[in-house]
Amino acid sequence: MNVYSFLLLLVLCLSSVPPAEAALGLTRGPGLTLLLDGKPWRGMGFNYWDCFQRVLKDPKNNTYEHGFEVLHNQGIPVVRFMAGSMFPKYQRLYLDNKEEYFRRLDAVVAAAAKNHVGLIPSLNWWRYTIPDLVGEHADQWGNPNSKSVALLRAYTTDVVSRYRNNPVIWGWEFGNEWDSYSDLPNAAHVMTTLKQPKVFPSLGTPATRTPEDYPRFAQAVVAYAEFAKIVRKLDSDRIIESGQSILRENLWHFIHEKSFANDTPEQLVEMIRFTTPDPMDVVSAHCYKDPIGNGRRRTEMERLDGFVAAAAAVGKPVMVGEFQHPSDYVPDSPEAKQVMADFLDRLARLKVPLALVWNYDLPSQEDTHNVTETNRRAWVFPMVREYNARVAKEDSRQK
Repeated sequence: MNVYSFLLLLVLCLSSVPPAEAALGLTRGPGLTLLLDGKPWRGMGFNYWDCFQRVLKDPKNNTYEHGFEVLHNQGIPVVRFMAGSMFPKYQRLYLDNKEEYFRRLDAVVAAAAKNHVGLIPSLNWWRYTIPDLVGEHADQWGNPNSKSVALLRAYTTDVVSRYRNNPVIWGWEFGNEWDSYSDLPNAAHVMTTLKQPKVFPSLGTPATRTPEDYPRFAQAVVAYAEFAKIVRKLDSDRIIESGQSILRENLWHFIHEKSFANDTPEQLVEMIRFTTPDPMDVVSAHCYKDPIGNGRRRTEMERLDGFVAAAAAVGKPVMVGEFQHPSDYVPDSPEAKQVMADFLDRLARLKVPLALVWNYDLPSQEDTHNVTETNRRAWVFPMVREYNARVAKEDSRQK
């Protein structure tokens, strides 16, 4: 072996060594528990939504490096992030120059690993990105032979294959809130009056949407199952979840009766089973206090008890992938802090294994949800640290 070959082999060997203190990912434990590095774990982290999109948009934007340093210094163990772009204009780099695309994603993953912050990548954030890229309507998610599903398979395979041996990856998420506006009985009103689903022609979307683009769960579930099968084939252990919101109180009636009547507890169990197809092994929920939509008598935070119980009936734990205090509260008001404290108490009581605050360093949401180490929501960081210490202590007592 010549000197060059020896040095190359040495570099490859060293690069495969997990960084100190790195975890080996979240996996299912007994019952409704999760394991981290093979040991029982529950705790709280953050969303860092655009840490990759910022460098995907601008290759010179490396502000995520400072971001992960801050998160590490604030004691945040894990973040969920958009592993791609919401917009076809930027996601197209994956098709046009895959090497450059992954060079930028590698840099984000490396920054997280350097700072010992785990990652939960969300691979398909927006329902319309891939169909817009391949020139199809969103109803083709329900067609396993469509161009959209083919690109889903390719992208999932590339990402999971590339990072499955990296201990900084804690789990795999399909996308973000594909349930939004799904199967509403008043779909025509939503499309014409509320202008949903949205279009952003300057960012690569078509100028208009058609009824074939309106979201249906039956279509999304086909994509969920395809994604989960690929992930599980490539990664036999880490958790897989959908990234959807806490299910609407009326989803069964939306789908089966086109009405806004509230579902029974048994129908909620049926809907969780339907929308979390195996081998997805964790049920996703996003919980906000703001009531949304017709027939919503309780806030999403208040509904978590029944949702966790319904997921338990399916045999799967719940991950709260997003939560925050109401967006119209004064950011550092006693009311905002009390809402957060009450919800953390609820999470601890329900033994939810993983919850993630929305969102770190998102200036566009400064008036609503942005949390930084210097703004008026900086108090969230010590609250998360205290929560993590609290549940770790509770769990150690029960061993």
